[in-house]
Amino acid sequence: MNSGVLVISHGSPDASWMHLVDASVAELKLPAGVPVIASFLEVQGGRGIQSGIDALEALGMTDILVIPLFVSSGSTHVDEIAWALGVKPVPDKETDLERFRVDARIHFGVPMDDDLEVARMVWSKLAPLSVQSDREVILLVAHGSVHEGFRQRWEQGMLGLAAHVQDVSGMLHTDYALLNPDSVRSKVSYWQQERGMEVLVAPVFLSEGYFTKKTIPARLEGLTYRYSGQALLPHPLLSQWIHRQIMAIMKSLTFS
Repeated sequence: MNSGVLVISHGSPDASWMHLVDASVAELKLPAGVPVIASFLEVQGGRGIQSGIDALEALGMTDILVIPLFVSSGSTHVDEIAWALGVKPVPDKETDLERFRVDARIHFGVPMDDDLEVARMVWSKLAPLSVQSDREVILLVAHGSVHEGFRQRWEQGMLGLAAHVQDVSGMLHTDYALLNPDSVRSKVSYWQQERGMEVLVAPVFLSEGYFTKKTIPARLEGLTYRYSGQALLPHPLLSQWIHRQIMAIMKSLTFS
């Protein structure tokens, strides 16, 4: 088989958002003859998912390894992309996305969820804010979802990620909150008022943008907390995470 890699993420009108993804993909060291293309769900002009599929098939790829570069399997986008690629017969939620034209076999990876390398990324961005660990709690803040089924996946992933962040940081307490349904302010208030802890807020987003710069601070207006506002990218471990996902799929194909 001829295998190529398609890394799919959400995309943004901000070109710097995509440049961060492109930089992580450029750092990949894959076996010779394995092309990799970064594509985006909500960006056109030659960078869309269909364009990525077409480019890999034009190179003669019979198999496409898809890496969904999303924070959580609770993202409705992960579900609709999997359906549009023919990975699942029906989407779990109605979507406006249309089926992609694809002749190659699709091998669909997994989102980031509670991966240990993600926990290391989170802590490396937050560590400079820690002053007295026995009086602090780390609060992970992620997008979340109001949709049944999807919300539970977000909760499960963030619960596991909080546990990993606690392990890698050595902090006594970690927790998580979601923007949807909103639990951010209530979680910060709980740890401050009922537990007497200093709260270190860590945004669990792929790249900085409106949610990290505007939404989270707005939800916490008037409260005291420490917040770097730094998303996961840029970070060298992100390329390692992508590489490990690719190698895992390749290994499964070799032994299947």
